Amino acid sequence: MSLLQYRLWYGDGSFKQTQKYQQQLDLLQQQLTVKQKRNKALEAEVLDLRKGKEAIEETARHDLGLIKQDETFFQVIE
Repeated sequence: MSLLQYRLWYGDGSFKQTQKYQQQLDLLQQQLTVKQKRNKALEAEVLDLRKGKEAIEETARHDLGLIKQDETFFQVIE
């Protein structure tokens, strides 16, 4: 019985060690939350930049007749 008491208080899985692990876990979860928010913000920024670039290119092609290098322009008249 004393061996079980010793492990409970001082050995692997003791109350103190469990509390320490819980504190480390809480800290890591907080860091993860911060990094997930940062990643979402970066992802949204990338999507905006992609859409913005595509929208600008589409407008330039339609309204200004943009033709990229190595492209061939065909105009169909009906």
